[in-house]
Amino acid sequence: MRIICLIFFWAYLVACQESPLESSLNPKDSVSITFLALGDSYTVGQGVQISERFAAQLQNILRFKGIKTRHIGYLAQSGWTAAELDQALNDSNPGMHDYVTVLIGVNDQFQGLDSLQYAKKLNTILGKAVGLAQGINEHVIVISIPDYGLTPIGLTLDTAKIHREIDGFNRINQRLAKVNLCRYVNITEIGRAARYNLKFTSADGLHPSAEAYQKWAEAIAPSIRL
Repeated sequence: MRIICLIFFWAYLVACQESPLESSLNPKDSVSITFLALGDSYTVGQGVQISERFAAQLQNILRFKGIKTRHIGYLAQSGWTAAELDQALNDSNPGMHDYVTVLIGVNDQFQGLDSLQYAKKLNTILGKAVGLAQGINEHVIVISIPDYGLTPIGLTLDTAKIHREIDGFNRINQRLAKVNLCRYVNITEIGRAARYNLKFTSADGLHPSAEAYQKWAEAIAPSIRL
């Protein structure tokens, strides 16, 4: 019986981590901001613990600055393209939040999808994100796509092609952030500055480590102000 209970508990934990629509409540915080993170594996923090995701580490930084987060919501799943995130927004009801982050596009690039279609879907996503941020454009934070070509697995691929295409996709998301009057945070150069630093890659050899996500959180934090 003890073994069966442990198996069900483990399955429950896995299901919670893989669910694309998640939330993290902190009942100890007073009335404060709510935060929604939209994206793919970089948002769910594949390869790290839930507490090590960039959004969770951002929460700790904000608390140190006196900004409490009452709620962190996630609508993200590993492997999602911009089209899949857009569809998930149609299918779910994330509710209103004070701030929304958007980090999407690496799977569009990896799968060789049309960058024009990416731009179209991202523009739609940003419009919905502004709505979820209570209509406050500058409360939507667009995050650049990291350059996975510098990871141990990425280095076995065509790094020049990855670098060139990631830059192209990031020009699109930076332009659309400006068009939609959203904030933009470039975390791509953080990863490139740590070139070949294995501490910035998780054990899977592809995704960022907790240390890398900490740097992301530090870069994003100034965009959130009460």
